[in-house]
Amino acid sequence: MIGGLLVCALAMAMAGAGLGAARAAEPGVSAAQAAATAAANLPAATAVRVGGDDKKTRFIMDLTDKIEVTAFALANPDRIVVDLPQVAFRLPDKVGEHGRGLVKAFRFGLIMQGGSRIVIDTKGPVAIDKAFVLAAEAGQPARLVLDLSATDRASFLRNIAIGTRPVRSAGIRNSEVTPKANGDTRPLIVIDPGHGGIDTGARAASGELEKDVVLKFSLTLRGLLERSGKYRVAMTRSDDTFIPLSERVRFGRSQGAALFVSIHADAIPKGEGQAEGATVYTLSENASDAEAARLAESENKADVIAGVDLTAEPDDVANILVDLAQRETKSYSTLFARTAVGELKGTARLHKHPLKSAGFKVLTAPDVPSVLVELGYMSTKDDLKLMTSADWRAKTARALSEAVDRFFASRVAGGAAPKGN
Repeated sequence: MIGGLLVCALAMAMAGAGLGAARAAEPGVSAAQAAATAAANLPAATAVRVGGDDKKTRFIMDLTDKIEVTAFALANPDRIVVDLPQVAFRLPDKVGEHGRGLVKAFRFGLIMQGGSRIVIDTKGPVAIDKAFVLAAEAGQPARLVLDLSATDRASFLRNIAIGTRPVRSAGIRNSEVTPKANGDTRPLIVIDPGHGGIDTGARAASGELEKDVVLKFSLTLRGLLERSGKYRVAMTRSDDTFIPLSERVRFGRSQGAALFVSIHADAIPKGEGQAEGATVYTLSENASDAEAARLAESENKADVIAGVDLTAEPDDVANILVDLAQRETKSYSTLFARTAVGELKGTARLHKHPLKSAGFKVLTAPDVPSVLVELGYMSTKDDLKLMTSADWRAKTARALSEAVDRFFASRVAGGAAPKGN
C-alpha cells in the first residue's frame, strides 16, 4: 500500500511551466535550486482530513490555491480517482495508509506531466455526492472537498458505465527516444525502469523506493551502452513519471527495439521469510515457481494503482501471451536471459534460482526479445546496501552491458534464432 508520496523535485521542475529548465540555464543557478524554485511555484497540498462513518464520509484536502478537479469511480477494486493539475504534496509520511468511514486508504502523486492524481480505496461501492474546491477565504486555505455515500453494487456499476471515462495517463515522451539517423543500422535497446510517479513499487523498511533505485541503475546502464557507440538507446521513462504497462510494451514495438530490458527490485512481504540476490525473468504463461507467480501478479497490478482499468486495453494486449509463442522471439529472450545471468555471476549476488519465467505483462511484445531483471530484494538489508551503492551500480550495469555485447555478437554470428526455450 502506498502511503504519502513525495513527487521527485526534478520531475516537478521539468514538468512545470518551464521554470526549471529556464532557471537551470541561468549562470549561478544550480539544478537543485531550479527544481526547488519550480516546486515552490506549484499549488501545494498541505493537510488531509477524513471524517464520517460507513454511510457518509467527507474527504478534505487543504490547498494553497484553488484548482480544477475531476472525480470518478472505478470497480475491481472499488476506488475513487481524483484528477487535478500538478500539485506539490507536502503531507506527512505515511498519511493515507489508514482511512475512516467509507475510505479504506488513499494514495497520491504525479501521474503525468502537469497532472497529479489521488486514488481513494473504498470499503465498498460508493457514490460521489459532491466534488468541488473552495477558494481561500477569511484566513482559511483553499480546500478540495469530496463527499461520498454508500450505495448498492448495481447502482455503483451502472453509474460507472454511464457516467465516467477514466482520463488516460500521458504517454512516453518523444524526448525519451534516440532518433534513428538515416542509414544507422545499430540495434535499438529499450531500457524500462519499473514503476514511477504514483506507483512507487517496493518500499524498503528504511524508506528507499524501488522506483528510485531502478531509475538510477537504468540511467547508469544507458550511459554505458551509449558510450560504447554500438547501440541506440531509449528509455520508457527517465524521470519520476508513471507509464502504463501496456504502453511500455507498445513503445518497444513501435520503436523497432532489438532488445527490451525491464529493471526492477523485488521485496518479500513481512513475515513471509527472506530472500536475496538478482534474478532474470523471461515470459511464461505459467510461472516457474510460486514466488515468480506472486511477483508477476503484484507487478501486473501496477496500472490499477493509478486508477486505470486494464480491461479497457485493446484486444491485442489482452491476447499477447498467445502471440509470444512465436519461437524466434521466445528463444532470443531466453538466450539473453542466460547470457545476462552468466555475466552477472562475476559482480552481483544472484538468487539461488537466478533464471526464472513468469507472466509479466511488460514482457509480452511478440516481436521484441524481452527480459525483466530483478536487481535484488528491497526487503533484504544486504541487497539494499548493494543496490544503493554507486560502485555496485556501476559494476552491475557494466556486466549487463557486456551481456548485451555477447547477445548481439552471437546473433550476428549465428544468424538463425537459437533452438529450445
